[in-house]
Amino acid sequence: MLYPIFSKTRSMYDLSGVWNFKLGEHDPGKKLSSGEVMVVPTSFNDVVVDKDKRNYIGDFWYERFLDIPQINQDQELVLRFGSVTHAAKVYVNGQFLGQHQGGFTPFEIVIPEHLHQDGQLQLAVYANNVLDYTTLPVGNYSEEVLEDGGIKKQVKENFDFFNYAGIHRPVKLVVRPKIHISDIIITSHLSEDLKKAEVRVSVETSAPVDKVEVLIYDQEKNKLGHIENGKLEIENVCLWEVLDAYLYTARVSLFKDGNLIDTYDEEFGIRSVRVDNGQFFINEKPFYFKGFGKHEDTYINGRGLNEAANLMDLNLLKEIGANSFRTSHYPYSEEMMRLADRLGIVVIDEIPAVGLFQNFTAALDISDKDHGTWKLMKTKDAHEQAIQELVKRDKNHACVIMWVVANEPASHEEGAHEYFEPLVQLYKDLDPQKRPVTLVNILMATPDKDKVMDLVDVICLNRYYGWYLEHGDLDKAKIGLKKELLDWQALYPDKPILITEYGADTLPGLHSMWEIPYTEEFQCDFYDMSHDVFDTIPNLVGEQVWNFADFETNLMILRVQGNHKGLFSRNRQPKQVVKTFKKRWTSIPNYHNKKNSVK
Repeated sequence: MLYPIFSKTRSMYDLSGVWNFKLGEHDPGKKLSSGEVMVVPTSFNDVVVDKDKRNYIGDFWYERFLDIPQINQDQELVLRFGSVTHAAKVYVNGQFLGQHQGGFTPFEIVIPEHLHQDGQLQLAVYANNVLDYTTLPVGNYSEEVLEDGGIKKQVKENFDFFNYAGIHRPVKLVVRPKIHISDIIITSHLSEDLKKAEVRVSVETSAPVDKVEVLIYDQEKNKLGHIENGKLEIENVCLWEVLDAYLYTARVSLFKDGNLIDTYDEEFGIRSVRVDNGQFFINEKPFYFKGFGKHEDTYINGRGLNEAANLMDLNLLKEIGANSFRTSHYPYSEEMMRLADRLGIVVIDEIPAVGLFQNFTAALDISDKDHGTWKLMKTKDAHEQAIQELVKRDKNHACVIMWVVANEPASHEEGAHEYFEPLVQLYKDLDPQKRPVTLVNILMATPDKDKVMDLVDVICLNRYYGWYLEHGDLDKAKIGLKKELLDWQALYPDKPILITEYGADTLPGLHSMWEIPYTEEFQCDFYDMSHDVFDTIPNLVGEQVWNFADFETNLMILRVQGNHKGLFSRNRQPKQVVKTFKKRWTSIPNYHNKKNSVK
């Protein structure tokens, strides 16, 4: 799905701001009368202040009025939502126009022409934040009968982050031609010496046209040529490199009866990605991941778009010597992806397939008991939709170098292989760039018990030796961590190993002379131990810390106002260990880190 931009043939109006708001039932044919308001985009939870409202589960409504801009008979009006968490229905003047399930990907609604005549429109958006065993993420849904006979809906998260909800990303009113560019697919193939690139551009249109013209421009806006027979060869190509981004532009134009009817600019980077001989290659150079799992999580905004925070986070990421992040545990905003493209930040792109584990707790039941997860979960349809929508949205992003099919599912239980095999294949079938696909493994799914890693290209592991395993005993943790990594390497000698999570909860300002968990000193020792092991594993191609910054979670005895595994506090102040990481990561090159790396 194309990101909304201005062009000669397209205009848009930002509908951000203060909307009418109501928790509970509402007739969309009537005006909201609750007297409450809410900012769009943002999560409602931390803005409403009231405790019961903050933890509300069920239906809620947004409303605003908008004037219709003047358009001609060849144009259409489109409502474009960046995301509504977790489900949405859209009404205009009381008329139902469309709906979307899934809280992290965009959707569009065309406003019918007969509504254009009204001048001013009443836009009502129904949303719902219920999660259950059919949704992604997965939630434990229940209903409680109150003394007055009312029903209180509850969701206990099957994951370790707060269930923020609302219109989380921008809402735009787009004016575009009825006959328009509906999608652009860009791929490139590099020559062996990386000096030339064959760029291929495929264009989808809403209706047949007489001519599709595609011009390619370099980053300085110089015209390089136009696509003929679907392709163009670029000499002396400038590659999109890690932390050194170079972006070309494909300008697509549609013509009918000799007239320009639509045009759109799509930026893209040229780079290659592949996995071979236990290494991960970008532009034919073995790449070492240095970075983080993150969350879209800031004070007041919750999970709502905060572009200033996005830029600050990536500036902090670069300052500490990192080069990558994973969109744990859902697709991040399109604005963040476009920013990563521009800054040369490598992204592992993940769908909201988290919580696929019956009887999950944040403390982790370390036993390998089969809880019957794959008989209980009914998430197949939601899982397929999430993959389809993510690939459609992010396929052209140079920053995206790998797809994640799920985070910490019960991949050691019976039925896991059968569940994931078609989903991994779906990624491979849909992605025009044929990026690697991975699954992020939970610590109970050890090499002798896991049932799915044969399906994926990269072994991604979330490991907490010294925290959830051998808590506080770093000597034993070191032995256990090294043994398991060597076991994985022996089992899959041709697959790279990437640590996608490792960390220890740390309270800023808590200190001790001794190795006491939760202190800043223990966090430093924990990472020193982990890195000593990582540096001995030839096939280990990177380390992504859990987490970039402390973040909000649901209430539980293990979490005191959130998860505190961040290297930064929730307000982005550094913990003591940041200096240790900066020293380590600035000394590790992005490319050619491991001595045995070969092409």
